Amino acid sequence: MEQNEEVQRDWKELEPSHEVKIFLTVLYSLILVLGILGNSVTIHVSQRLQRSGYLQKTVTDHMLSLACSDLLVLLIGMPVELYSAIWFPFSSSSGDAACRIYSFLFEACSYATVLNIASLSFERYLAICHPFRYKAVSGSRTTKLLLSAWISSALVALPLLVATGTEGVIPEGRRTPVQNLTFCTNLSQHWVMYRTSIFTAFTLYLLVLGGVAFMCRAMIAVLRAPMGPNESGTNGAGAKHESARLKASRKQTILFLVLIVCALLVCWMPNQIRRLMTAAVPKSAWTVSYLRSYVKLHPVADSFFYLSSVLNPLLYNLSSRQFRSAFLQTLLCRLSLQHVNRRTLESSQATKSSRNTFRPLLRRSLDHIRMVTGDRSTPPSSAERQNPPNPTDRPLTSEPQEDEINQPTALPNTN
Repeated sequence: MEQNEEVQRDWKELEPSHEVKIFLTVLYSLILVLGILGNSVTIHVSQRLQRSGYLQKTVTDHMLSLACSDLLVLLIGMPVELYSAIWFPFSSSSGDAACRIYSFLFEACSYATVLNIASLSFERYLAICHPFRYKAVSGSRTTKLLLSAWISSALVALPLLVATGTEGVIPEGRRTPVQNLTFCTNLSQHWVMYRTSIFTAFTLYLLVLGGVAFMCRAMIAVLRAPMGPNESGTNGAGAKHESARLKASRKQTILFLVLIVCALLVCWMPNQIRRLMTAAVPKSAWTVSYLRSYVKLHPVADSFFYLSSVLNPLLYNLSSRQFRSAFLQTLLCRLSLQHVNRRTLESSQATKSSRNTFRPLLRRSLDHIRMVTGDRSTPPSSAERQNPPNPTDRPLTSEPQEDEINQPTALPNTN
């Protein structure tokens, strides 16, 4: 009994202080609220923008899938993490089945986020760098890509259904675990499977980062290249304007991908290091200093990890002015979007109306110039010789004055 109390006391010393627990609780709660709000508004705004013609359906589908995976990560992971890792880190009240299901779902949703980013990058890469191939394989391509991302993430997480579970601490010289020191962790008898799963997931993470970085570099090179004759020809100002708008839209997508890869690198790397610590050395070989380092890294790594799910809506706002405007209007409960075709039509009608207003003024000026020129070329009549013009009158010039343009032209006095 005394040995049990001594072991429990040693483990309790590794827990964070009460002040740290309160700080982490406030931080986790803030991240959870902001993440749910931001991703929920992102789902609503992206659907409205797509219906109004501002977003392509393929991009909208990727944004919805990414927002859903972020929401699931927050809703599944944060409450459990707050209870089991912050307040009661060395006692697991959940059963073995709940521990396995939690580990599987959390891993699957986490890597669904990574693979959703990879599928969005690949789709944009095809559209910008290989447009003909992109059109040739269009259709249900986006749906297949997203399904592949979710299925692949489930396969990556599948070994955790076997390799994780509840396990108690067994001190040296004893055969039974100490009471109230039960963890939801990787099982000792399946450590090789767990290790293989963690290293495979880490390799996938690095491959996605490298692949997205390569595709972003290729897309930037294409956008920096000068436009071809079909795009920059002098035959159509409308085509040039359309090409410039399309190029600006693609730049926004690339900017978002670059920002999200940087966020993925910064926010996920501490958590990957923590996971690698559990897979590099068996728990039976952990030293006290190794365990202390792991316990201190755990809340920091998890905070950065969950922060990545909050950053995606912020990155959308940074990379797109239209999305930022719609996002703020939704937060203020007054979202009003005009369809892009109707907006373009009204703009063209306004331009046409302004041109029609200017034409009568121009026609009057031209008529007055023709009349003045005709009067100069016609010889004066006998009546004009008898009544010469008053020298105080303003001489007529070949260019009409401003008051003559803005008022109807008067016929010359022939008295």
